[in-house]
Amino acid sequence: MGPIASTIKEKLEKAFNPTQLKVIDESHKHAGHAGMEGRESSESHFQVIIASELLTPMNRLARHRAVMDVLADLMVERVHALRLEVITE
Repeated sequence: MGPIASTIKEKLEKAFNPTQLKVIDESHKHAGHAGMEGRESSESHFQVIIASELLTPMNRLARHRAVMDVLADLMVERVHALRLEVITE
């Protein structure tokens, strides 16, 4: 796991205390994509699968906003795309 994926994982663990969490680097699928240009790291596209009691009572939009708020600083310059799947328990 690269440094950006590790940072995503740490931030989500701290914020949501998830019972399940997978951070999958999908950047290799986007080689040559415009989102890769000018980036210091080859890590830019991720899939996050998360289950947390804190997210379960929220509607889908609120869950996505909560996760994006936690990762906001990374989304500005380091992460180009994030595919999110929230598993409700």
